[in-house]
Amino acid sequence: MQFCRMYSGADGKSHFEELDQDAASKLFSNSLPVKALVFKNDENRDILGWHNAPRRQWCITLSGSVEIGIGDGTVKRFGPGDVFLAEDVTGQGHTALPKDWVRAFVHL
Repeated sequence: MQFCRMYSGADGKSHFEELDQDAASKLFSNSLPVKALVFKNDENRDILGWHNAPRRQWCITLSGSVEIGIGDGTVKRFGPGDVFLAEDVTGQGHTALPKDWVRAFVHL
């Protein structure tokens, strides 16, 4: 399982940070306040170009996959069970190439 954060750096570009998956992590076994849970299974072709996360949100891939690209050329592929925290709400943003991507967004 991939578990990471995507955020806007001081350079105005998006970056990835690996998050702690250890059972002692503050993100595991604790309740987190959330605003909404949205399931999506649409084609959503408007996410192919550079864009920012519309809000802070967890993105959980349920099936299919998505390739997320950031400004330094890094591309990460997320498949079923992979989770990332999208926090790059400013700056250059990222690209997304979905392939039958069914996902859950947890709005923070």
